[in-house]
Amino acid sequence: MLNFLQPWSAQLLGLLRIVSGLLFIQHGTAKFFGVPISMGEVSVLSLYGVAGTLEIVGGALFIIGLCTRPVAFVLSGFCAFAYFLGHASKGPVPLVNGGELAIVWCFMFLYYAAAGAGAWSVDAMRARTA
Repeated sequence: MLNFLQPWSAQLLGLLRIVSGLLFIQHGTAKFFGVPISMGEVSVLSLYGVAGTLEIVGGALFIIGLCTRPVAFVLSGFCAFAYFLGHASKGPVPLVNGGELAIVWCFMFLYYAAAGAGAWSVDAMRARTA
């Protein structure tokens, strides 16, 4: 029924990767630069600092589609860790404990670890020239 989108699957995968990366990187920029909102002072060596570094560096690599599979795998594990560290202790139901987004990020990144970057990525350009 929606087979008309099939020819565009690589482009849609690439678009989802870019938009997701832009949304994800905001978590790190909020921690370190107060953009788009301030999360207070964050030390680079704190747990929030490590998270912010992963969000900025991983998000940037994800946006451009460079080393997408390993980056996505690391970010998937990071989001799973964030869920269990920050949300699961508040109860078993993600809607109640506020962990829905961490779970969605975790499985979206896990999918990219398996599927690759899609269109419009450095990975795709490197594969064409190899």
